[in-house]
Amino acid sequence: MSANTIDKDKRQIPTVTPQPKDARELLAFYLDAGADALIGDTPVDRMAEEALPPPAAGRPAAARVAKEGAAGGSLKPGPTLDRLRRSGPPPAGENRSRSAAVAPTSPEAAVMAARQAARTARTLDELRALLEAFEGCALRATATQLVFADGNPQSRVMFVGEAPGYDEDIVGRPFVGRSGKLLDLMMAAIGLDRASVYIANVVPWRPPGNRTPTPQETAICLPFIRRQIELANPDFMVCLGGPAMQTLLSVKDGITRTRGRWFPYDTGTREIRALATFHPAFLLRSPLQKRFAWRDFLALKKALAAPAT
Repeated sequence: MSANTIDKDKRQIPTVTPQPKDARELLAFYLDAGADALIGDTPVDRMAEEALPPPAAGRPAAARVAKEGAAGGSLKPGPTLDRLRRSGPPPAGENRSRSAAVAPTSPEAAVMAARQAARTARTLDELRALLEAFEGCALRATATQLVFADGNPQSRVMFVGEAPGYDEDIVGRPFVGRSGKLLDLMMAAIGLDRASVYIANVVPWRPPGNRTPTPQETAICLPFIRRQIELANPDFMVCLGGPAMQTLLSVKDGITRTRGRWFPYDTGTREIRALATFHPAFLLRSPLQKRFAWRDFLALKKALAAPAT
């Protein structure tokens, strides 16, 4: 191949200069993938860390590192030193209650602790305080804050979703992101707003990366949302999405087959009517299904207008 051909081929290769919009698009990609939280100041090659040989028996890690430093070795930040730092005592002033929240415990013990704690709450404020102090669910260690409820607890209507998302985790209120704005529009279409309804989630802490809560996490949080429904004592409950419907109504069918149907729900003190409908986040992805959700909200409007029995 001649030099001219090589130069010609080189000229055909476009030169790409990174633009600010490229960085924004990359950050948006990471955000959509769930990588939205910084968990360390420096990157850690965990594959290399796993490949390190185990420490010699009876030799503390700190002594080994000190010996390497005395021999002229460089204590550069790396897997061994990072491991030593992480295994040391927590820095002064660290919130020990937050560390205790991630202490390993059996799911069965956590569920029993949740049941016992939820039963002691006599008001919604007490229930919220119990949740803020509850250490049986590891999600509280990764979430920014508790997302308890929003709206009017004296309302006749209570909406229940599955778990908070990124925006809810930052603000501390359920349904404030894109799906929350759609829910506001849906409520407004039948004459409701946040001041006239009560909104909560089955799981009050955001799972990392907006993943689906595990069955164990849902089971641990279930006694609290049941007690929350009992204390709010609404006349009607609307389950937003399949997970909330299946958890609270013990329904095995999917939301497509179940939406629009009324179910009896025992609050512990009386029986109320519960309706299942699509989650607003699903409607954002599948806008053609909005017509079915509109029918469900019209059914709710009709039920609210009917004389109390």
